[in-house]
Amino acid sequence: MSMIRDLRAAVRPSLRKSTPVQPGYDTTRDPSATSAVVDCAVYRDGRRLPKTACPTPRAAMREVRRDGGFTWIGLHEPTEAEFAGIAAEFGLHPLAVEDAVHAHQRPKLERYDDTLFAVFKTIHYVEHDELTATSEVVETGEVMCFSGRDFVITVRHGGQGSLKGLRHRLEDEPELLAKGPSAVLHSIADHVVDGYIAVAAAVQDDIDLVESEVFAAPAGKGGPRGADAGRIYQLKREVLEFKRAVSPLMRPMELLSERPMRLVDPDIQKYFRDVADHLARVHEQVIGFDELLNSILQANLAQATVAQNEDMRKITSWAAIIAVPTMICGVYGMNFDHMPELQWKYGYPMVMASIVGICFTIHRALRRNGWL
Repeated sequence: MSMIRDLRAAVRPSLRKSTPVQPGYDTTRDPSATSAVVDCAVYRDGRRLPKTACPTPRAAMREVRRDGGFTWIGLHEPTEAEFAGIAAEFGLHPLAVEDAVHAHQRPKLERYDDTLFAVFKTIHYVEHDELTATSEVVETGEVMCFSGRDFVITVRHGGQGSLKGLRHRLEDEPELLAKGPSAVLHSIADHVVDGYIAVAAAVQDDIDLVESEVFAAPAGKGGPRGADAGRIYQLKREVLEFKRAVSPLMRPMELLSERPMRLVDPDIQKYFRDVADHLARVHEQVIGFDELLNSILQANLAQATVAQNEDMRKITSWAAIIAVPTMICGVYGMNFDHMPELQWKYGYPMVMASIVGICFTIHRALRRNGWL
């Protein structure tokens, strides 16, 4: 994924040079207008203004400062140069800007003067016909959100986690959008956590399948012999990736739901409690997944060990049986002149019968004791 992003970043500038500038976008005069902008809108009283009223981020901010409302600007994987104009226009802190551009951040919530900076890890379940030792189960992305008194700037990284559908749903609820940027911040958090719930249900199905296969048959009688260990370990790694997205977000959600903040509407803060509750439930599920996979892996390895022990018992048993004819034939192969029953007419049949009888007795005793 990092290689693809690097290649995309290298190719993007050349593509943008040949892309015609949309009407109303004067990139030579407005450094905040970049091709990384996915959407730019101004909302007043919960309603979105026409596109002509805010063709660029700078124009959107001027509109907001003149007549009120707030602007929501969405970007996808901007470079430092592309984000510099917007950062300067909205007075974003350099440390937060650096985190937003370079991505690969832990989920967190930070406050810089009159701006909240939140980082969310998005999780997408990767569909697969069969779980293998190299299957990718979850794919992660990131959504950074700058929330101020009259603006929201979202920066998305990764191919998943698009906010286009979320924006359309919010525009159908003008009463909620009228609450301002904190309503958008809550909707993004709720959208991300709802994605966690869906992924947790899908991962649960994969774990149930692996668990049923491991305990389908007793070891040594057609049961698993360690072949599933690779799949279990891969699934555990994917669950760990899931855990890294969920666990660090617990504290930010607690702050947003419990601590009063000037930039969060009190009515919206109540909704953050619901998001925090859902996140806590997912966190418990992920912790349970990790512990359950540990138990499944240990059980699988124990079954493999039992199967190996049974194999060794069988090998040892047959070695004991074969040792009888080997010993007797070795004695008679020493070419001594005086051997028991060597000149007797029935000496050979008697020795062969003795070998068969002794081997049969040993075999029966070992089988009775469960070694064969």
